Formats: sequence, C-alpha cells, structure tokens
Amino acid sequence: MSTHLLTINQQLHLLLLKRLLLIEDNDINRMLMSDYLSYCGYHVKSLSHGTNVFANIEKFKPQLILLDLKLPDIDGYSILEQIQQQPEISKIPVIVVSAFAFKADQERAMALGASYYFVKPVNLTALIIKIEEKLACHHQI
Repeated sequence: MSTHLLTINQQLHLLLLKRLLLIEDNDINRMLMSDYLSYCGYHVKSLSHGTNVFANIEKFKPQLILLDLKLPDIDGYSILEQIQQQPEISKIPVIVVSAFAFKADQERAMALGASYYFVKPVNLTALIIKIEEKLACHHQI
C-alpha cells in the first residue's frame, strides 16, 4: 500500500477548481456528466442517492449543486426543502437536472429554491453557461 501525497501545486489547483456536487441516481448519466464537468475544469463530487447529501455538503463545501429530482431513497423536492431550512446551505445555488418535463414540476422546484431547471437530455453547453452564471452571481454575495 502506498500513500499518494499531492504536491503544493496540485493542492492549490484543487482549491482553485470550482466545486460542484452532482446528485444523480442513473449511473451512466452521473458518470458522463461528472466526466464532462471535470473535463470543463470543475472539481466534482457525485452521489447516487440523497441519503448522505447534507454530510457531503458539510464536508465537500460545494459552490453549486446539480440535483436530480427522482432519486431512489428521497425525492429531490425534499432535498430542496431541507436546503432552504438551513441558512448556511440555502445560499448554495441548486440547478435541477431532471427528466420531469411538466411545467408543474419546474414551478414546484423553483418555488422550493432551485436556481434553474434543465429537462433531460440536457444541452451541456447551456448547462456550463448556467453554472458559470450562477457561480458568478453567488460569488458576489
């Protein structure tokens, strides 16, 4: 067993990367989106369920959350509600990426505090533009 120590430059690089928490239960979607976001220069932590989402937020300290609404253990609406009840976490922008295409689903998510709503399949260029926009707005707060 060997220990891999990051160089100071690698550590600084990780600190400069924008941290995104991706919550997506579909393995392929999660892997593809995580890989794409990493390729675009983001530090991505991905979860396949919502069980430990708040422990991960506390530890990882994401600057933005990408949230699927249909998860195996808890629905994304409940996560949005819980985020809004915690002042420190409620400041983190949440972009919903969901297969729920009905306007009522979008309105509900936005009413619960989502910053934006994408319907799958998502246009990745539009997603990156929106992520950057939300990070820029969030950074000014």
